[in-house]
Amino acid sequence: MTGAARVLVVGAGPAGLYAATALAAAEVEVDVAERLPTPFGLVRYGVAPDHPKIKSVAGVLSRPFSSPGVRFLGNVEVGVDLTPADLARHYDAVVYATGAPVGRMAGIEGEDLPGSAPAGDFVSWYSGHPDAPDLSPLLASRRVAVIGAGNVALDVVRLLVKDPASLAGTDLPDHVLAALRASAVTDVHLVARRGPAQVRFTPAELRELGELPGVDVLVAAEDVAGALAEAADGSRADRANVDILCEWARRAPGGRDRRVWLRFRRRPVRLLGPDRVSGLVVRGEREELLPVQGVLHAVGYGAVPLPGLPFDRDSGTVPHVAGRVVDPERGVLPGVYVAGWLKRGATGVIGTNKADAGETAASLLADLPGLRRAPDRDPGSVTALLSRRGVPVVTWEGWRRIEREEERLGARQGRAVAKLADLPAMLALATRPGGPRG
Repeated sequence: MTGAARVLVVGAGPAGLYAATALAAAEVEVDVAERLPTPFGLVRYGVAPDHPKIKSVAGVLSRPFSSPGVRFLGNVEVGVDLTPADLARHYDAVVYATGAPVGRMAGIEGEDLPGSAPAGDFVSWYSGHPDAPDLSPLLASRRVAVIGAGNVALDVVRLLVKDPASLAGTDLPDHVLAALRASAVTDVHLVARRGPAQVRFTPAELRELGELPGVDVLVAAEDVAGALAEAADGSRADRANVDILCEWARRAPGGRDRRVWLRFRRRPVRLLGPDRVSGLVVRGEREELLPVQGVLHAVGYGAVPLPGLPFDRDSGTVPHVAGRVVDPERGVLPGVYVAGWLKRGATGVIGTNKADAGETAASLLADLPGLRRAPDRDPGSVTALLSRRGVPVVTWEGWRRIEREEERLGARQGRAVAKLADLPAMLALATRPGGPRG
């Protein structure tokens, strides 16, 4: 292959941007297509607002766009705005890194009642995702249950009980901050099927929950009985979690205004309520009724099948070998690659995507000499095609206009950033010449 290779990365989350970085370092021309007008994926729409240090990785993820050979094509949905035939015409290879955007449910009776939702939807709502459903009505509940035993469950519990005044300096959208200030939630029950020695909490995040002002964290002594012995052969994190939980089990309630109840070895059985959630039945040594009016299911995320790609529904991933997409019937699909959660499932932390994307990029670079060349190699042909189809493409500078407006709005309120969530407003801002005024 002579001349610079042309690759499309689908998805501007961590996996896609780490892949773009690795490819750009090899002097490959890269377009990054993102369905939203904003980059960074779960860094922007999944990291809790009170964890700004984690969000700072966005600076690293932005680096490929300083290269003249890398472009951001925001507000472009591959499969809709660009067809498979378009991709074959304009790109030598395609890397799919669309993540696992669908929050899963626990799979119990009554989970379709109003007041029951995936925790991922709640995360998207408080993170200002343009597609997120309005979950502010959940905050009218006095008592809420969160089903799950991982860090997403902890994030959701913490945001439900944390003093909104302590969130006023974060990047929460204005409408979310207002809803949290008006919240009626006083009690949150975290329901975990696992025992204390088997949960998947990060000890630092678990400890953070116990340090919230105005919040009692309650653990029943019988729930941690035997946990120290169970954790003895586990990881350092397992032992740290059990130590924290045992300490909490020894503490007397402080009579604070808000309470978190940690309930282990409880299997959710069914939700009650003819018209909306009025209770959650769980089963441990016996059945118990938790009188909650809302339930959030923090039991993981799932990917969705993409047109033209094989998909393993059991694992929720695209079959691959070292990032090379493999169809069970046709074998390896030349020039088609996958990275991130779509590749390995919804596991790991943000940094896990670096090695994951690096493996995929290495496979692609090794394959390049044998790949077919796209017939149309003019980058301008892609944007001209999208323009003819009426797609308002958001460039990197267009995204920066959104970012600067969020900083301007935040400065007016005494905070660094106030996140925008209205898609038409963001598009108007990003595609208007000259950007915002005032």
